[in-house]
Amino acid sequence: MTAETSQTLDRGLRVLKLLADTDHGLTVTELSNKLCVNRTVVYRLLATLEQHALVRRDLGGRARVGLGVLRLGRQVHPLVREAALPALRALAEDIGATAHLTLVDGTEALAVAVVEPTWTDYHVAYRAGFRHPLDRGAAGRAILAARQAPVGEPGYTLTHGELEAGASGAAAPLIGVTGVEGSVGVVMLADSVPERVGPRVVDAAREVADALR
Repeated sequence: MTAETSQTLDRGLRVLKLLADTDHGLTVTELSNKLCVNRTVVYRLLATLEQHALVRRDLGGRARVGLGVLRLGRQVHPLVREAALPALRALAEDIGATAHLTLVDGTEALAVAVVEPTWTDYHVAYRAGFRHPLDRGAAGRAILAARQAPVGEPGYTLTHGELEAGASGAAAPLIGVTGVEGSVGVVMLADSVPERVGPRVVDAAREVADALR
């Protein structure tokens, strides 16, 4: 810790991060051990976070992330969307297909930004707010593939007809963006994705990741 930082705030944020990384919550003792502080300090941190609905404790005393984080999370999507738009516009115009940024929302893929090409006669209608299972469609499959791939080795995923009959998709995961899990891709009315699209989508995903760092 430096003179310009707050030890209490730092510990509170570490509590939230620890709770966010577990599905089953943590006890005061478990948090105390992980933070290397005494139980009294943990009790005070949890009580403060509970007042702001950022933490909740169940009947067994296990602490979990509270619903208050959702209000904070809602403000993330507009910021992410704004940062991604330049790369998405360039991708849509270059490929002549609808480009999108998709983020993980629980077990679903959520399109948070969509850009349609301006010069094509027709394109796939794809709207921000569209949801689909992570294991269907290029956007979700690219995210799942990234979870299994070696760190720092982006690839791309191609699909056909999984979300809309006659439509093909290509997507690449966002790599190296702390706290953001998602993908950048395109969807087009075609039986297959042209060879150059996959690498171009990887480049666009890299551009978006750079903008978010």
